[in-house]
Amino acid sequence: MVTPVVKRQAVVHLCQVYEVSQRRACQVIGADRASMRYRSVRPDDAALRGRLRELAAVRRRFGYRRLLILLRREGTCVNHKKLRRLYREERLQVRRRSGRKRALGTRAPLALPQGPNQRWSLDFLSDTLVDSRRFRILAVIDNFTRECLTLVADTSLSGVRVGRALDAIIAGRGKPLSIVSDNGTELTSNAMLRWQQDAQIGWHYIAPGKPTQNAFIESFNGRLRDELLNETLFTSLAHAREALAIWKDDYNTVRPHSAIGNVPPAVYAKLSDPAKQRDGSLELPQGSTAHPVAPPSLMGSNDQRTLLPTG
Repeated sequence: MVTPVVKRQAVVHLCQVYEVSQRRACQVIGADRASMRYRSVRPDDAALRGRLRELAAVRRRFGYRRLLILLRREGTCVNHKKLRRLYREERLQVRRRSGRKRALGTRAPLALPQGPNQRWSLDFLSDTLVDSRRFRILAVIDNFTRECLTLVADTSLSGVRVGRALDAIIAGRGKPLSIVSDNGTELTSNAMLRWQQDAQIGWHYIAPGKPTQNAFIESFNGRLRDELLNETLFTSLAHAREALAIWKDDYNTVRPHSAIGNVPPAVYAKLSDPAKQRDGSLELPQGSTAHPVAPPSLMGSNDQRTLLPTG
């Protein structure tokens, strides 16, 4: 008990509960009897408090110093120390903002897709026209077949526009089980979160600063930038859209993909038809990933010949 207000409350409590005199209660807790009889003559400043609350409600990020300037402009003469006390008593302190809110999505480890439409990946790329105007590209791929599902180019791609592009893909090939993306502002906006809820599609956000967690789309971005964006001077947005459409068709139907056995993604998608896989009429080609030469032996050696000791 260090403040006069708390000591006054303690004296009142002792007098009521233990029925002792005020003199005795003050002696017990070490309070001054003069402070017990003191009555404040300070005005309540109701008008000033009310105007301070009104200004703070409009200027939510203003501290007491800026609010003092506004009050003085209105003709209110008040000391800055007094205004700070009223500002604190009214609990108008500005709260420090934390970092940008990020959508959490799913944080479970991702398993490799085992069929088409199990998982899509999307990301944004940027480039410039010959007149230095910048434009962005939305790329969506299927992680299993490696097909490029869409390439949307525009000067601005909001969350609503991304949702429309995904709806167009779904109308042609059905919904995926999940979609993987980074934590970009377009993909964590309220419009995008609302689209995820309406579409009932699982969305996985990779950890911030970890593009390797979305390696399929990062690899595709590298091929797109190396083979088209860095090799072409786009004169207009229409020229860029036309070039992207031609490259997308060539990528899906002609360009061999080393990860799926050097066949185009569209051909691989046909070979991965579940009905044909069940009857055994087709076998998926193997990619260029290195495979072990032979399985390890249970006895510790793959060679049945006896090794002669030397030396």
